[in-house]
Amino acid sequence: MDAKKLTEEYGCLVFSDKLMRERLPKDIYKAVHKTIELGTHLELDVANCVAAAMKEWAVENGATHFTHWFQPMTGLTAEKHDSFITPLGDGSVIMEFSGKELIKGEPDASSFPSGGLRATFEARGYTAWDPSSPAFIKDGSLYIPTAFCSYGGEALDKKTPLLKSMEALSKEAVKVLHLLGYTDVKRVNTTIGSEQEYFLIDKDYYKKRKDLLFTGRTLIGAPATKGQEMEDHYFGVIKPKVSAYMHDLDEELWKLGIPAKTKHNEVAPAQHELAPVFETANIAVDHNQLTMEVMKKVADKHNLACLLHEKPFEGINGSGKHNNWSVCTDTGMNLLDPGKKPGENVPFLVFLMAVIAAVDEYAPQLRLSVASAGNDHRLGGNEAPPAIISIFVGDELAEVLKGVEEGSAYQGSGKVQMTMGATVLPHFTKDNTDRNRTSPFAFTGNKFEFRMPGSSVSVANANIVLNTAVAEELAKIYAQLEGLEGEALSDKIKEVLKKTLEEHKRVLFNGNGYTDEWVQEAAKRGLPNLKSLPEAMPYWISKESIDLFTKHGIFTEQEIHSRYEILLENYSKSVHIEALTMQEMIRKDLTEGILSYEKDITKEMAQKQQLLGEGSGALEKEVLKVLDGSSSEMYKALTKLAQDTATAETKTDILEQASFYQETVLSDMDELRKYADQAEAMIPDKYLGYPTYGQMLFSVR
Repeated sequence: MDAKKLTEEYGCLVFSDKLMRERLPKDIYKAVHKTIELGTHLELDVANCVAAAMKEWAVENGATHFTHWFQPMTGLTAEKHDSFITPLGDGSVIMEFSGKELIKGEPDASSFPSGGLRATFEARGYTAWDPSSPAFIKDGSLYIPTAFCSYGGEALDKKTPLLKSMEALSKEAVKVLHLLGYTDVKRVNTTIGSEQEYFLIDKDYYKKRKDLLFTGRTLIGAPATKGQEMEDHYFGVIKPKVSAYMHDLDEELWKLGIPAKTKHNEVAPAQHELAPVFETANIAVDHNQLTMEVMKKVADKHNLACLLHEKPFEGINGSGKHNNWSVCTDTGMNLLDPGKKPGENVPFLVFLMAVIAAVDEYAPQLRLSVASAGNDHRLGGNEAPPAIISIFVGDELAEVLKGVEEGSAYQGSGKVQMTMGATVLPHFTKDNTDRNRTSPFAFTGNKFEFRMPGSSVSVANANIVLNTAVAEELAKIYAQLEGLEGEALSDKIKEVLKKTLEEHKRVLFNGNGYTDEWVQEAAKRGLPNLKSLPEAMPYWISKESIDLFTKHGIFTEQEIHSRYEILLENYSKSVHIEALTMQEMIRKDLTEGILSYEKDITKEMAQKQQLLGEGSGALEKEVLKVLDGSSSEMYKALTKLAQDTATAETKTDILEQASFYQETVLSDMDELRKYADQAEAMIPDKYLGYPTYGQMLFSVR
């Protein structure tokens, strides 16, 4: 795609702000923007006008249907399609789309996870148009981003609480900024950029792996003779087939107005990454959900499989989704930009301190926001941030914070020119601090990078918790400063910043988060180390958590408990499916390979002994001995896994059941895998009913 075509086609499938301005009367356009910017109610006559323009544009671009596109608690997206046609009495049809149809839909809510909010027989649910996220066309349908709630009004999705958390943060941030003299600010927006890691393997191999098909990750598999130890894949030359995939992916995303910016090879073989430009949090979350869907569809066209599981392959790096988060005013000020004199930048210091306090105070909730059966395999494995949440601020901000604590003004070190020795190479300005890839929550210049989210999950949860926690800390700061002016306000700000830092500086850590020493140090500091979802879940329904989310109107207490049940049930179901799939693969696929190989070896040994005597066939005997030992232990472990999986099904308490799956069933699976992989490593590929690690990881050229 050449530059002219790119600029012409970018966003061509999106009913963008530009299109609204062109196609809507001025008063209608202003009314829609008033709704988006100020949260005012949208009148039906305005909705009718928007619907007519939206339908006309969609039909011009080949759409015959529309759908309310929403994000239920499955972690995926959902859609029900209706055509634009309206039959006439003479047997003909016209194409219609009303404001009522735009604003509200009525999908069946009984089959979506509700955590007890709905009974199975109670089917009615509602979807409501989110005008802040643009509609788009895909596969011949007009997609309308919507929120999803039950008949009783309870949120059954991820978009509703995300929008509420954005409003809560904006409300508290504006109050603080007005107090600091920035009275022209009307709204504060959270912006995010979600880096998306993924694996690509041959689709034919994917189809032959039951574990990948059913669970998204490999449950057995001996390591390939080469993994990532040569460090040759990261930022390496992109293979032609992968490059063709990335090219098509970019084009499809750009048509949908998704600002895909960066692409490269990641650390593990067959692993890659895509990163977009920052967008408003709500739109960024929608776009990331859409990105994951498009990734898989484009992969199909190239006979590839796109794997988004956090740990699809044992022994090599898993995949994350780094959530780059910042806070900006409607006047264009980035509140996390230190500026040239960070020690004197009061808005920056106030918001920095609110973030530090929020991450420390609500670390368990942040940990839970990224918890899943898949991500638990990734966190803390010296390939991703540890489960202990800490903040990296870097050298310069560490000095700034030292000045806050000591009551002295940090003057700054100034810009440092970097030279690389060779005179032909240009000089350039060195950043004020290094990066720390082991930190879960790292400051990276003018934003924070939350590195813990997993590659397959919606980043809505992480941003809901982060937005709400920061809103709470801003509210606390405002309460201490309210009513003060001039020098009294200035002195009080210094006092509040110092006090906040002293109370929460335990969460600051600029060192290596992968070391055992940090685990010990974190324990001394009292920082929680929640290694699994079941271990962390009780914090979600704690008084602290309920008070936080109900105070800011993000969730009702009932909605909090519903999510507690949904997350635990989903965890147990995920591990249960993995356990059953692993048992089937061992019994049907690996066992057949072992027996076929043993049969051929035995036959070969018998022929040797017949020709050369009883003392011959030593190699075959040794192979049989090793295989027999591994398979014997494998079947003992298989029996235990089957028994414990059955026991897990009998548990009636959802936390007890999830904990049993985590502590017992997963341990059984690890033990079984150890012997299964030992056996697999002895067997030639032709005897296996599934592709090996070596084939999958190095097949795409």
